[in-house]
Amino acid sequence: MKVLISTTFSTQTCGTVIIPILKAESLGATLESIGQTFNVSIDRLKTDIKGDFKEINHFYNGETRIYLLGLGEKTNSNDIIAAARNLSFTQKSKFNGGRIAIDLIHSNLTESHAVQSMVNGILLGAYRIGLYKSDSNGIHPLCQSEAELVVFVDGDAERSEKEAQKALLTAQTQIQIMDLVNAAPNIKTPQYLANWAIQSGEKNGFSVQAFDKKQCIELGFKALLSVNAGSQEEPRFIVMEYKHEKAQKTVGLVGKGVTFDTGGISIKPSNNMHLMKSDMGGAAAVLGTMELVAKLQLPINLIGIVPATENMVDGAGTRPGDVIDSYAGKTIEVIDTDAEGRLVLADGLAYMKKQYNPDVMIDLATLTGNVIAALGYNAAGLFCNNDTLSNALLKAGEASGERVWRMPMWEAYFEDMKSDVADIANLSSKPVAGSITAAKFLEFFIDNHTGWAHIDIAGMALATTELGNHRTATAYGIRLLTDFLESWV
Repeated sequence: MKVLISTTFSTQTCGTVIIPILKAESLGATLESIGQTFNVSIDRLKTDIKGDFKEINHFYNGETRIYLLGLGEKTNSNDIIAAARNLSFTQKSKFNGGRIAIDLIHSNLTESHAVQSMVNGILLGAYRIGLYKSDSNGIHPLCQSEAELVVFVDGDAERSEKEAQKALLTAQTQIQIMDLVNAAPNIKTPQYLANWAIQSGEKNGFSVQAFDKKQCIELGFKALLSVNAGSQEEPRFIVMEYKHEKAQKTVGLVGKGVTFDTGGISIKPSNNMHLMKSDMGGAAAVLGTMELVAKLQLPINLIGIVPATENMVDGAGTRPGDVIDSYAGKTIEVIDTDAEGRLVLADGLAYMKKQYNPDVMIDLATLTGNVIAALGYNAAGLFCNNDTLSNALLKAGEASGERVWRMPMWEAYFEDMKSDVADIANLSSKPVAGSITAAKFLEFFIDNHTGWAHIDIAGMALATTELGNHRTATAYGIRLLTDFLESWV
């Protein structure tokens, strides 16, 4: 499909036109303009349309169906995307033809990110969660190869074109990542993640190495191998490198790639365990960001590392009370085998620091339930040892709508991670501040790197949306990281 920009408004070749409207002081004047343009009763528009968030109204202009999409009083890009996605998904069966338009000329949405947010949301509404359904009915009109999404703008067409193309590339990558996170765990093995990375690298121009179990043993990824010990699926340690000739900075990303998490010997309750196929949400964010940065050709050097494994229950598995080694040469007392994500990240972070020592290191993981207790499902937890980096990530979170909230990292929290028999324990000795003590564990393995951030996305990787009947993948982290990297170069 194509995304086109036009500064000349016309509904003649469009089967569907979408006009986003804010619930603002300008709404009355906006409705008057819409009524005059389309010869619709202005009084009726003002009576029926409030502009509430996700409010949908429509009327016809000849053969063209005109949708008025309420955005409420919000201008956060994530809210605009959510409203547009909801309309696109719920109304897809009513869309006329394969040429759909977003009309910003007659809209009172004037934010600089309007084109990007609206295009991204409409395209995400074309997502189909039924990866394994035999029935292919309900395909979105925008999924047709000849489909076109036209954006009518009253302003800088060149800038709008760049925004629209970025939104298209972003949505395409997000949809692939949503498929990846939603994939069944019997299909989504560590090797599956490695294959995904290799294929993306070949297509988009970044290099990929995927170390197998033998190589992981030789390289000394002992914490990763400990988590993998109970699984029949071999681990993979995936290393991706994107380089740009004009780059002046190097950023390293590490993503937790636990493709299914039973909790190991410290087994989880069966309720909702099926959702643990999403425990590689951090890896998905890293994979998606690598792909999108390469597509956008951002002038930065980017390293992505994904330690990938299952965490299964088996007689060969690591036991609570075991002491294991790590790539960093530091020993770990395993208090709870369900605190496994920090173990694989420990090897990933230590390898990143030793082999690449980037200007900035950021890890992402669906790490703790405690971060959900603290922040709910509206923001990820940000743990950072650098104020400049933290502020940049907070700013990117507001710009992208993928919000983060900074949590404390005081040294007092590390006291709870001390072990009597090893260098560190993998679980706090106290049933409080679990997301913070997990971050302090990770900090132990960054070898004093001064530009590190950990983002706990446990509450953000899945969400209840109109796209499915249950919690489904969000592709959280891709827009956050990409916006950060664009500002950091």
